[in-house]
Amino acid sequence: MTWDTDVADYLRLRRQLGAQLRGHEHLLHQFAAHLTAAGIEAITVTEAISWCSLLPAGSAVVPMTRASRRMEAVRGFATYVHALDPVNEVPPRGIFGAVVHRPTPYIFSAAEITAVIHAATTLVGGSRAQTYPVLFSLLAVTGLRVGEALALDRATVDLDAGVLLISRGKGRYPRLVPLHPTATAALERYAHWRGDQPHHRGPAFFTDTDGERLKYMTVRDNWVQASTVAGVRTAAQHPRMHDLRHVFAVNTLLGWYRDGVDVAAKMPALTTYLGHSNPANTYWYLSAVPELLGYAAARLDNATTRFPVES
Repeated sequence: MTWDTDVADYLRLRRQLGAQLRGHEHLLHQFAAHLTAAGIEAITVTEAISWCSLLPAGSAVVPMTRASRRMEAVRGFATYVHALDPVNEVPPRGIFGAVVHRPTPYIFSAAEITAVIHAATTLVGGSRAQTYPVLFSLLAVTGLRVGEALALDRATVDLDAGVLLISRGKGRYPRLVPLHPTATAALERYAHWRGDQPHHRGPAFFTDTDGERLKYMTVRDNWVQASTVAGVRTAAQHPRMHDLRHVFAVNTLLGWYRDGVDVAAKMPALTTYLGHSNPANTYWYLSAVPELLGYAAARLDNATTRFPVES
């Protein structure tokens, strides 16, 4: 059996059920040619996204309608071959959907993150200079949502094991987030400092001057101040705290690609670590940033020169 044979069988079955699939036939034969040329024996979600995201000739951006049309064809075919052999993966719905409009993430450089954290050490008043550098650093090195970091309690920060228990995230289930030893050491220093303050005796890990749990709006205001002082926030660009989460995910994926690891095999671990209940939210990063899209598309160059795709 070959991929072309599988495509032909799939199209014949669907047409017997009343489907036309004229556009899908053209796309799926191209997809089959790519799989054959690349020596791929099983469809993976990463491979499907990479092919669907392939840049048209002379274009710097993949039109979402084009990628979505390709994914619709591939997903139907993947469902069919998955039924024949479960080793084939079925891409989740909505990866290239037009309903969800995600803001373009601001990808900080390492120097910009360092500048913001340094600026946070200069914040005047109360415990801001002690608290916000640690909080912003934690967001950068763990990819936590801001709300998850603010919800941390002393009891959910295990500094002995170097693990955070995230029990109030957006996901349905709690998750454990391991820390790098340097992050654990920074949290230990903050915890010791906080423990010496007379009003910081409540359950919250990150607290304000009165020992109360930090409020999101207050944190956001301090983020705006620190990022402005650092020169990262300007009249033309307004990077968000949440963009630190995007940077963490993007850098993780870039590191995997550069190291030549099996990204498809690693993706479930990243989905769990980030607390995504829908894997599509993790796979989105493959098409969200040009650098990642370039890595995903580069592996297809040889196949596309031998089997050109439609533009």
